Amino acid sequence: MTAAELVDSIRLALRDAADPALAPGQQAYMKSAMPYLGVTLPLTRRLTKQAAREVDDPAQLRHAATLLWREATHREERYAATTLIGLRALRARIEMLDLHEEMIRTGAWWDHVDEVAGRIAEVLDAYPLEVTQLMLRWTADDDMWIRRVSIISQLRRKHATDRQLLTIAIESNIHDTDFFIRKAIGWALREYAKSDPEWVRAFVRAHEAELSGLSKREALKHLA
Repeated sequence: MTAAELVDSIRLALRDAADPALAPGQQAYMKSAMPYLGVTLPLTRRLTKQAAREVDDPAQLRHAATLLWREATHREERYAATTLIGLRALRARIEMLDLHEEMIRTGAWWDHVDEVAGRIAEVLDAYPLEVTQLMLRWTADDDMWIRRVSIISQLRRKHATDRQLLTIAIESNIHDTDFFIRKAIGWALREYAKSDPEWVRAFVRAHEAELSGLSKREALKHLA
């Protein structure tokens, strides 16, 4: 199956499954300029994976994801694109970083960005030296969503978390007043607290005057 055929298959499956009654509420909830077809996210993912089950060529999958993303007329098509980049054949590939970055910059909303951040984390695990350098550059990027990813790129690394990278990412953005940055800082600290609660407590104490109330509440949420 070619990339174009896979894209056509996914689009057809999404349209067959569409419930127009759901679409307005989905669009309003996500504050999306792009309309919805009315397919739930779990179903979108399931249909996408079913359509792609016979395709294991990374080049074809990447091309399909790119086409779905760039040519999307409805938001579910972009969800399908991010589902494709999460398939085993495309995970933890450093050559996917350019597409990941494109999705973050052009998606520019938390549903897309946070999904792609998980893919970035996998590449970071596989290529720590190269991707750490990229994340360090992203901590000071003009694009707020790119900076958010630099902060949350280690959410599930647990004891493998690079504390220096986490510190730089947070300190570089600690005075940003944007909700999504402040939430990201708290989220990153809260997750790392599951592995090293004392480090997180000490970090919050050391940055007490700079961290926003939201970031502190999130960071200490599960710490007694």
